Amino acid sequence: MKRLLAIAAIFALVATACTAGGEDPGPAPEPPGTTGEQEPVTIEMWGAWTGRELRQFNQIFDGFTEEYPWITVESVGGVGDNKILAAINSGAPPDAVLSFGLDSVSQFCASGAWQDMTPFIERDSFDLSQFPEAVFQYTSYEGKQCAFPFLTDAYGLYYNTNLFENAGLTEPPRTMSELVETAKQLTEFNPDGSIKVAGFVPWFGYYQFTPSPLSVMWGADWYTEDLSAAAVGNDSDWASLFEWQKELVDFYGEDNLARFVAGAGDEWSSPHDFQNGRVAMAIDGEWRTAFIADTAPDLPYATAPFPVPDDREDLYGMGQIGGTIIGIPRGAPHLEEAWLLVSWMATDTDTLVYMANNVRNVPTTFAALESPELDVTPQFQTFLDIFAHPESHYKQTTPIGAADQEIVTSFAEDWQAGDAASLGSGLQEAAQQINDQLAQAGV
Repeated sequence: MKRLLAIAAIFALVATACTAGGEDPGPAPEPPGTTGEQEPVTIEMWGAWTGRELRQFNQIFDGFTEEYPWITVESVGGVGDNKILAAINSGAPPDAVLSFGLDSVSQFCASGAWQDMTPFIERDSFDLSQFPEAVFQYTSYEGKQCAFPFLTDAYGLYYNTNLFENAGLTEPPRTMSELVETAKQLTEFNPDGSIKVAGFVPWFGYYQFTPSPLSVMWGADWYTEDLSAAAVGNDSDWASLFEWQKELVDFYGEDNLARFVAGAGDEWSSPHDFQNGRVAMAIDGEWRTAFIADTAPDLPYATAPFPVPDDREDLYGMGQIGGTIIGIPRGAPHLEEAWLLVSWMATDTDTLVYMANNVRNVPTTFAALESPELDVTPQFQTFLDIFAHPESHYKQTTPIGAADQEIVTSFAEDWQAGDAASLGSGLQEAAQQINDQLAQAGV
């Protein structure tokens, strides 16, 4: 498999975090008063935002300093989980952190790399009921609340309404078989047989077409119920998922599709294939609405829930959810101020609505979701509805973090390229590799 070295490197770094001080940080300190004279302090927030989104994100800290005048926030963007973990291990972490790595939450909690905020929650009678129940699946692990949500993502279907109209189509597909047939109707080939416009691109590694959101749609389990072993080798839904994908790959032709994918535009700028009309339908998150508004404002498009397998049509409307998380790293220099920051970021309605209206992520408190200031376009409403669906969720997670996705994606790439010996044996091998990682993590 292609990515095992990368997996091992990431896992080793987290393993170091586990052994370098996963001790209980003890009870939360007594809070300083929030009125009167305070000693000025500057705290650091490290996060993954970049570019336009980082500039918009940095605007929120003026509101925090207005509420807590003695605290100044220095925000550093473009920082991934590996750098954060390295800083924690070196004893020089920032005060607060922001991550897109939901699969890392179980690692962060189990190792103590991100502190359990339960002592603060209990001390301050912090109300967790202001969050929808779904967020706790990806912000806590084994009773430790080591992260809070800061907006979330939801995955759905984007489709070009002009291309639909030209093909005589009036509704988006609701089932996987309808998606295949619609993709075929919308596909245009050049005279030489190459793909001019793809109806839908079923290629793992192409933008957001990855095993994680698809597994949610198919109801394919990553682990057994007690999270002690991988389920990808025994759950028949995984086989169904890959067989469906292979049907559409075969329609295009593996080599033909690979050449088309090789010419894809950058995901985070105007050349994105959906934005320039190169593909008619795509799976993507709600953030794409902001990129379209910014770089392709005249694009005729609509959104819908992503199709479900034919035998799960009653679940149409659900999808993968789960997004940005924030927390306090072990060894944070200004622990109390860090708590004030992350609890404020997670719950301040004006801040969440501002971010939702600009970066177009889904708010994660009931108050923000219900705010009259929330800018809801028809395209964005789709993702609010997906987040609200009772069956929407994120995949199961364990202390091996994203290693499971790396392993399954590596198999998926071999499968679509015709390099896997067989579907059954390939999934069994992937399951064994995940089980080996679980054993290494002590699960």
